[in-house]
Amino acid sequence: MAFAGFEQEESALLSEINMIPLIDVMLVLLIIFIVTAPLLTHAVKVDLPKAQSQTNQTPPRHVQIGIDAGGQIFWAGERVDIGELRARMAAAATHDPRTELQLRADQAVAYRAVAQVMSEAAKQGLTRIGFVTDPAPR
Repeated sequence: MAFAGFEQEESALLSEINMIPLIDVMLVLLIIFIVTAPLLTHAVKVDLPKAQSQTNQTPPRHVQIGIDAGGQIFWAGERVDIGELRARMAAAATHDPRTELQLRADQAVAYRAVAQVMSEAAKQGLTRIGFVTDPAPR
């Protein structure tokens, strides 16, 4: 690299770019990214059976559906099979499509049973589903 000395003419142009400050800035940014990158990763751990939230104000029109540990379905406390569930959901949807289903599923029930009830609700036009949980102990 040639450096401009005092002997050169004042009208001579300096055709070189000083890269040292640019490299310093790049290295500082690289170090910042290396240090902060591990902090941005998130590990997702899911433990769904307990929840703590505010008490939900029950809307005027709602239906409680329960699923016990054996996968049996209950409509407002009355045991129903899947055919009867479809008929009752269709009737509730025609009466008021804003009807909310409050789903009370046992912690030990297979997710397949919960998904089946949710799928039937969506097919019949009931899209408002709430999951009821017990509050977590403090």
